[in-house]
Amino acid sequence: MNMTGLISHSSIIGMESWKVQIRLAIQRSNCYHKEGHQASCEYGTSLYMLLFGLVQIVVSQIPDFHNMEWLSTIAAIMSFTYAFIGLGLGFAKVIENGRIQGSLGGVPTSNVADKLWLAFQALGDIAFAYPYSIILLEIQDTLKSPPAENKTMKKASMTAIFVTTFFYLCCGCFGYAAFGDDTPGNLLTGFGFYEPYWLIDFANACIVLHLVGGYQVYSQPVFAVAERWFSKKYPNSGFVNNFYSIKFPLLPRFQANPFRLCFRTVYVVSTTGIAMLFPYFNQVLGVLGALNFWPLAIYFPVEMYFVQKKIGSWTRKWIVLKAFSLVCFLVTVVGVIGSVQGLISAKLS
Repeated sequence: MNMTGLISHSSIIGMESWKVQIRLAIQRSNCYHKEGHQASCEYGTSLYMLLFGLVQIVVSQIPDFHNMEWLSTIAAIMSFTYAFIGLGLGFAKVIENGRIQGSLGGVPTSNVADKLWLAFQALGDIAFAYPYSIILLEIQDTLKSPPAENKTMKKASMTAIFVTTFFYLCCGCFGYAAFGDDTPGNLLTGFGFYEPYWLIDFANACIVLHLVGGYQVYSQPVFAVAERWFSKKYPNSGFVNNFYSIKFPLLPRFQANPFRLCFRTVYVVSTTGIAMLFPYFNQVLGVLGALNFWPLAIYFPVEMYFVQKKIGSWTRKWIVLKAFSLVCFLVTVVGVIGSVQGLISAKLS
């Protein structure tokens, strides 16, 4: 659970950095539309990180995962919306160019080492694309039976992976086909597209709403673990266990808990502070993706499968799965190395 909390906390920091890039992209989009594409449209980042943190302090008081259906639904709708817009813009750009940009060799570098760093960082970025293993059991716990929760979750996971992979591949491939070696790290915030500016603004606004929900989806399991632990550790503490009814005008009655208010506020403040120190989109995603990928998405599920199915050591299935886990571990290692190197280079520059 400690590992889960640490990685979830790290993923939240990545979302903080991403959200700021998006808010700045909306401002820059409007600036480029008014002043021209060559204008110097630079804005600070700290204010928007603080505003996002303030919003999350309020939203983090949602009691638990079971009360988040409305927020999760909004986040999912926003995700589909900006994905369709990004895909459509990339496809339209390829048609406008009349040819496919880029090459099989990818972005050229001055030496082999730089190419390896970029390849390692890309592995971390790809690993970040499938981080939902952190919250899979929490989602399954909200399902009703029959049918059995694990069967429903298996179908939902297969559908989610298929849809996610489809959009990632389409957006990535059409983005590279549209811009080639000049493809930005994020198509909607890196200004491969300038027009129609209102559509780009709308897509980025959808990402902001998506991240508000995404932040909470990843935070709620951490909140639940911490609050359960403290409740068992201090069963007689009123600060930890007592709830007080509060009524705000025009809002339903709210049950407040002092420990929940303090712990969740400190958690949000910590992620906001770290994100302000490292506001680098691709590099942060690479580090977080690599850290998240092997432990939670590969190692623990494989080991649990061995125990559940009573797989003996050195059997064919045991060897295949152990080899698979080892390969994924190596991917994680090189992803972390490449992304940390990119993060340090970005910070020093």
